[in-house]
Amino acid sequence: MAKKQKKVKNWDKLPEEEIMQMRIRDLNLQIPGSNLEACVQRLYEELEAKGIDFKPPCFLADEWFCPDKIPIIGIPFYLAHPRLKQIEQKMMFEVEGGTEKQCMSLLRHECGHAINYAYQLYKKTRWHELFGLFSTRYSDTYSFQPYSRRYVIHLQDNYAQAHPDEDFAETFAVWLTPENNWNQKYKGWPVIKKLNYIEGLMERIGRKEPKVKISGQPPWSASRMTSTLAAYYERRRKVLGPSFQGYYDDSLRRLFVTETASSSPIKASKLLRDHRRGLINNVTKWTGHRKYDIHKLIRRLITRCDALKLFVQDDNNDGIIGLAALLTAIANDTLRVCHERKRR
Repeated sequence: MAKKQKKVKNWDKLPEEEIMQMRIRDLNLQIPGSNLEACVQRLYEELEAKGIDFKPPCFLADEWFCPDKIPIIGIPFYLAHPRLKQIEQKMMFEVEGGTEKQCMSLLRHECGHAINYAYQLYKKTRWHELFGLFSTRYSDTYSFQPYSRRYVIHLQDNYAQAHPDEDFAETFAVWLTPENNWNQKYKGWPVIKKLNYIEGLMERIGRKEPKVKISGQPPWSASRMTSTLAAYYERRRKVLGPSFQGYYDDSLRRLFVTETASSSPIKASKLLRDHRRGLINNVTKWTGHRKYDIHKLIRRLITRCDALKLFVQDDNNDGIIGLAALLTAIANDTLRVCHERKRR
């Protein structure tokens, strides 16, 4: 039988290698006393200002999400401690919700799900008419129209278009955000019907008791996660696949170099920027993908080239040909928005 691991005080003073081998539950993380406490309180104040009595409970989880039809909000555990945020940045190249602004945007989104589930709004006929069928099957991928006026813009990747449930959550988040002036920003857009619907609906139900009661331990709670940090990140990278920011690093390292004997070395990111238009035109021509998607992919590769400090080898032409081949291969393989998602 494996020896029971004890919780370690002042674990944040340990070397990173030792922290990575700790079980997440043994980090003894909590929202009270962390920077998250102020963000959660701010969310509750925004709900109160809009006349909504229900305040969704928040807990530390493995990612941002709201369990299906359960009105509680899961917040990634790494946001509860600055040392863990540093590790998240190193391992995943970004910290989702790492700034106060990002954190509030995601909290408002998840709150939209929680309100939807608490009052079972997804069962209403008008909800179906405006947002679609809640029973629509979730997919690991989705396609979207970047400039559609039938959806609000809140989270990245036009997330409102991922699913009717996400559409409601995104629309609710825009409505909830203080001083957002949504009635002016979206004036004349078809999506204004959705925002007006939420406005009227919240006026009617805001002071009512929710239909769904919360009981028991929340699923995927960090306080019960027995995996180590190392195992957690290994699993996340594997599941995210191409949507992981460092997924194409090995390909970029084969295409470019970290050292060059040239007296005037050219950054790989500069090569991408200088030939961006030609690459976009040619890759879209032969793959059939939208220019918007290829442009976004090139921006992503530019960021990784700078992070890896990559340079062009002696022959620029080889670099351009290699880039065109790499972009075409990526586009033909999987160039759709992918998400590791229970329900966001």
